[in-house]
Amino acid sequence: MATIHVDGQAFDVDGADNLLQACLTLGLDIPYFCWHPAMGSVGACRQCAVKQYKDADDDQGMLVMSCMTPAADDTWISIDDEEAKAFRQGVIEWLMINHPHDCPVCEEGGHCHLQDMTVMTGHDRRRYRFRKRTHRNQYLGPFIGHEMNRCITCYRCVRFYDDYAGGDDLGAFGANDNIYFGRYQEGVLESVFSGNLTEVCPTGVFTDRTHSERYTRKWDLQFAPSICHQCAVGCNISPGERYGDIRRIENRYHGDLNRYFLCDRGRFGYGYVNRDDRPRLPEWRSDTADQSVTLEVDAALDRGADLLRSARRVIGIGSPRASLESNHQLRELVGEENFSTGIAAREQECLERMRRLNRECGLPTPTLREIEEHDAVLVLGEDLIQSAARVGLSVRQAVLGRREELSRARDIPAWNAEAVKTLGQDSRHPLFIAYPSRTGLDGISEASWALAVDDIARLGFAVAHAIDDAAPPVDDLDEATRAEARRIASALLAARRPLVISGGSLGATAILDAAGNVARALARRARRAGLSLIRREANSTGLSLMGGRPLEWALDELAAQKADAVVVLENDLHVRLPQARVDAALAAAETVIVVDHQRTPTWERAHLGLPAASFAEGDGTLVNFEGRAQRFFQVFEPRYTRPEARIHESWRWLHALEAGLARHQVAGIILDDVTQACASRYPALAGIVEASLDADYRVRGLKLAREPHRYSGRTAMRADLDVSEPRTPQDPDTPFAFSMEGYNGFDRPRKEVAFAWAPGWNSPQAWNKFTDEVGGHLRAGDPGVRLLHPRPGQYAYACDLPRGFTARDDAWQVVVLPRLFGGDETSSRAAPIAERTEPATLTLSTDDAQRLAVAEGETLAMETKNGRLVLPLRLDAALPAGVVGVPAGLAPAPVSGDWATVARVSEQHSDGGDVQARDARRSHGGEDRP
Repeated sequence: MATIHVDGQAFDVDGADNLLQACLTLGLDIPYFCWHPAMGSVGACRQCAVKQYKDADDDQGMLVMSCMTPAADDTWISIDDEEAKAFRQGVIEWLMINHPHDCPVCEEGGHCHLQDMTVMTGHDRRRYRFRKRTHRNQYLGPFIGHEMNRCITCYRCVRFYDDYAGGDDLGAFGANDNIYFGRYQEGVLESVFSGNLTEVCPTGVFTDRTHSERYTRKWDLQFAPSICHQCAVGCNISPGERYGDIRRIENRYHGDLNRYFLCDRGRFGYGYVNRDDRPRLPEWRSDTADQSVTLEVDAALDRGADLLRSARRVIGIGSPRASLESNHQLRELVGEENFSTGIAAREQECLERMRRLNRECGLPTPTLREIEEHDAVLVLGEDLIQSAARVGLSVRQAVLGRREELSRARDIPAWNAEAVKTLGQDSRHPLFIAYPSRTGLDGISEASWALAVDDIARLGFAVAHAIDDAAPPVDDLDEATRAEARRIASALLAARRPLVISGGSLGATAILDAAGNVARALARRARRAGLSLIRREANSTGLSLMGGRPLEWALDELAAQKADAVVVLENDLHVRLPQARVDAALAAAETVIVVDHQRTPTWERAHLGLPAASFAEGDGTLVNFEGRAQRFFQVFEPRYTRPEARIHESWRWLHALEAGLARHQVAGIILDDVTQACASRYPALAGIVEASLDADYRVRGLKLAREPHRYSGRTAMRADLDVSEPRTPQDPDTPFAFSMEGYNGFDRPRKEVAFAWAPGWNSPQAWNKFTDEVGGHLRAGDPGVRLLHPRPGQYAYACDLPRGFTARDDAWQVVVLPRLFGGDETSSRAAPIAERTEPATLTLSTDDAQRLAVAEGETLAMETKNGRLVLPLRLDAALPAGVVGVPAGLAPAPVSGDWATVARVSEQHSDGGDVQARDARRSHGGEDRP
């Protein structure tokens, strides 16, 4: 700790901080541009000047840049000194010389850090009367808009994109006062974290193109605290709504998880919420009718209850993309013995193995923030940038953390970013990756190996044995691999905080067992090690804690006519198992009821379809990959702007069906009751009640506001429908109000913050007002509660080691490779994500392609027991011979580990093959509304 004196007042601060960070943590306002809490200081903008004095008797002082000055003990500074204020005002004026002053048409207006700092410094008159410098803008892809004329040369964009996120296609070009930030030539930004430029940039140079199509000022958006549903990481987000559509998603600060950054799938993949073809009314389709008819709620519930009441047995198929509450209500409706998780058996086996390892391996699961503090990482069977991008970004910071260690040894503070970078150069903590193909982190790894699935597992088992002789050896391992295993083991044992990362992307329990053995070996030798296991979908972990039968069991029960009715919850079964098997099971059922917010092939097979709420229209609880239960809250009431809609949360539909089945009056139900019932029913989920605020929470007697206090036009929102303004929707489920009336300040700490705003701070930098320290944690604690913890005890090593992979002459082993864009069921329905998605291909090694006498781009047919895929060929020199790579997200869904035949498609069938590949992508793709 250190004591600093600011304008005559003494404050205790962290002596490791610079003066800017220390003062902002104290709640004191100093304007700045180039500094960022996650990226440190470079002193480029000169905006954060303060007057520093030698001691209490010094009345002259000198101007210093607070971001480049340590908060040393007995430091005396003045923020309000007139010379410092005049200097800061002058800096703003210099920066604004070439700025276009286009606030009325700029998309950052009301959300702009430059506006905030201009007001803070008191600069309000433009004296420059000459020609401004102008630039030509670039097309940077479907996510990011570009307006270089607004640039103030703070260098934040390239520091984030290149240094922090590892991109290499965005740079600073030029010199002096003519710097251009962009690509060397126009084109799509390649980094999967490019969307963060919209919040990192303090002006409107980089803007959200998905928002531009239907632009709304920040103060006219309605927000709610939410959780990203596009993968299992559980990043916190703030979706903004206007006129019943989600207009943009902003990062919501969480000190343990995403902190300031999101991946592009999470930020731009919301378009499925706005699709025109979404079901918004209950639909009934009889076996004899070609077209469905719409029903009102009561008629739909009556018909659904009658169908279920007349059924001999009802199967319930849940979903890992639905909330815990919805899955619980389905299980209560059909009974525990009739409930399926809706997850394929192989994936469910992996989820069960990961759940057991989290509790029995002896190592805790680190948060994303803690991952950045590990100093040696082993990744088995995951391409983190594709399967859990935000985890991959944290691993990158862990690897680069070696620079900070070197700087500490030389008394260079961690916030001095350029000095740390220059000293560190290419010094990195060791990262080892074993995966069938190249990965997004290979460039910073110490070593990476492209191996078949079984060989990845064998490498992991060998590492565990090298760490602990009690772990089972791999007897027939070649000497080169054994040497690499010893090398990895030595690096992990030499580290202070080693980390093992694996997951279910490749569908191989052998890889998980190997990762578990490494974790167990480290638990016996290293006390601060960690284990992270990556799941696939938003609620995969929560559903595995709840339990249930695999999807194949449910389909078999229906196909064998052991059950004659099925209720499917938010799940397109066709992307999980072969279409023929799914269709046969649904055809055998006399009653098919589907509850979903998307019009999927499974919805089209339903007799009764009930329109569910998406994450933006409903409330619920998810459990992320680290076992953190988190609540997402309804952003808007869909019936307010679309009175004809009959959209409700899935758990509300299922509760009503259960009441109708028992011929009970449908009683009111609120989220707190369902959450409490879910927690009481499943011991492993008992903690979810504490995951968030309950509906009775108030601040000064007020509910929490979903809208900024300047929200405008509310009385005219429905003028095209009715001149009479209806009552504001009421929300009995949460402590939030569908209004600007309510509390939205920062002085009363709370975990759930709908949007970041504080007086004078309209930009995302306002999060600094909500944290206990800049870059720390929310003052009331970060949202969520951890459910998975390692249990003490003796842990037995897995001993079932696979044999080494052997290529076949007549078949190839299928490896399904996760992909960030196009690899999940929901975000792939958003037009910008579809545009960013690479065309699907079959991937073979160069040797295999030569053996088949085929060239890159030729059309190949791959046949497995699950069906036939016809796709163009892509060559990958790193892929092991005997393996064929297939991108995730295709239908029919291939399965990792299966064996397939691969052959060239003849010319006369090549067009049909292209159509099949396109249709496979369309089965869960499409466009949102323009």
